[in-house]
Amino acid sequence: MKKFGLIAVIAVLMSCSAEQEEVVVEPLDILLIGGMLYTGANEPPIAGDIGIIDDRIVAMGELSARESALTLDVSGLAVMPGFVDIHSHAVRDGLDDGIFRWPDAENLIRQGVTTVVGGPDGSSPLPITDTFDALAAAPASVNFATFVGHGSVRGLVVGEDDRPATEDELEQMREQVRIAMESGAFGLSSGLIYAPGRFAQTDEVIELTRVAGEYGGIYISHMREEGLAVLDSVAETIRIGEEGGLPTQITHHKIVGAPMWGNSTETLRLVDEAIARGVDVSIDQYPYTASSTSLTILFPGWSLDGGRAALLARLDDPGQRQRVKDDIVYNIEMDRGGDDPANVVIAACPHDDTINGLNLSEILRLQERGVNHQNAAELLMELVYAGNCSAVFHAIDEGDVRNIMQHERTMIASDGGIEGPSERVPHPRNYGTFARVLGHYARDEGVLPQYTAIHKMSMKPADRINLHDRGRLEVGAIADIAVIDLDAVIDRSTFDMPHRYAQGVEHVFINGQAVLLDGDMTGALPGRVLLSGAALR
Repeated sequence: MKKFGLIAVIAVLMSCSAEQEEVVVEPLDILLIGGMLYTGANEPPIAGDIGIIDDRIVAMGELSARESALTLDVSGLAVMPGFVDIHSHAVRDGLDDGIFRWPDAENLIRQGVTTVVGGPDGSSPLPITDTFDALAAAPASVNFATFVGHGSVRGLVVGEDDRPATEDELEQMREQVRIAMESGAFGLSSGLIYAPGRFAQTDEVIELTRVAGEYGGIYISHMREEGLAVLDSVAETIRIGEEGGLPTQITHHKIVGAPMWGNSTETLRLVDEAIARGVDVSIDQYPYTASSTSLTILFPGWSLDGGRAALLARLDDPGQRQRVKDDIVYNIEMDRGGDDPANVVIAACPHDDTINGLNLSEILRLQERGVNHQNAAELLMELVYAGNCSAVFHAIDEGDVRNIMQHERTMIASDGGIEGPSERVPHPRNYGTFARVLGHYARDEGVLPQYTAIHKMSMKPADRINLHDRGRLEVGAIADIAVIDLDAVIDRSTFDMPHRYAQGVEHVFINGQAVLLDGDMTGALPGRVLLSGAALR
């Protein structure tokens, strides 16, 4: 009898304990009820609710009985992880543009982007901690992470000259990469089509990727060529990752110039073959048939040796100027010029903003000059000599865009930045990339399922740089969340009218704080600087 009495007492105590646990359930800060939950995995959604306390997801499932400071009925809407833009120019050359000029990042928030990864194309601030400190002093709405740029490191150590690095210089570059990785960089980026990165031999880049790999970083590359030599460039990118011993990524993958259209089948074959032999290769892409960069992309690489002063000296020399012109004419015809001066549209010309939004043909007509490749080349040299401009280049085929998008290793990235209404006429990818994939390509064209598109914009890029507590909906993850009407989401930015926000994104939460609520910006700036695991050891 004593034994059974003791059991009864224990049972009563356990019951009381369970009742006490139910009584002390902590109220939620935010409760989203009735939505379709896309977890970030490449799988269809499930119905359910999400509870948030502070900056974390603390509960998922049936939560309608829970108390919450803010409860939102999101019935009929899709709840998903905020998007991770793994190739972002959010931080530009100085601290007076991009994320610092428009810290609310409304063009990104209205697409559902919650994290941007800067330092792409081989270009990053050095030291990267300068940007971290600036963002700590003046936070933004979005989270910020960064790569360290090979071109920036080379420019610091070697300069602008077209020559191999000495062994001493190579060791100095290794040290710069070590410092950046230990400061929180997520890997090494390269821009092997741009000076000074283009002057590096492949072995130099491999040596620096080995340093990044020691810290768990990845290598992400704007390849040497995306036109006639694109296959060689893909092979080089794969080789760098393979011999460097780290994951490698072809960034903003595209096929430039009509002579090469359709070759995405071959570039993707190279990727598949590398994966089959154990190389960790991935891709990112923006969903447009035009690129955007400096006008010097159309200049021959040899003309950039020694930097801007050396380039201007060459343009002042009649013989060398003609050589530069001949090579520009070739690039207009065969490469990024799309064989038509009308395909090159000025996006931002600091020394003459009256030509922003005009293509080379229109400018030539205004100047009463004949429209042909020769005069277009002359105009380009004049614009670069006067101070340079950025432009949009229409030279990509829609078939290649779709083919690359469907590949299992492809994720979505904007190659854009943080923009607001201004005198610039930027590429619409700044305002529309993620909404365009969800609305136009996934929903309207059926190029891929919407849940696959969400995966390519959230969990896939987050996992690529080991941000394993972001890019997903699961208990314990950081509450970076977008609530989107998948029937209404669409990009509205066009090449002619780029400063137009996407529509269909209803709510956005970053680190558990609402930055977009019922379609309105809240003014909150909860973004954080995200550091790689190497900096947190």
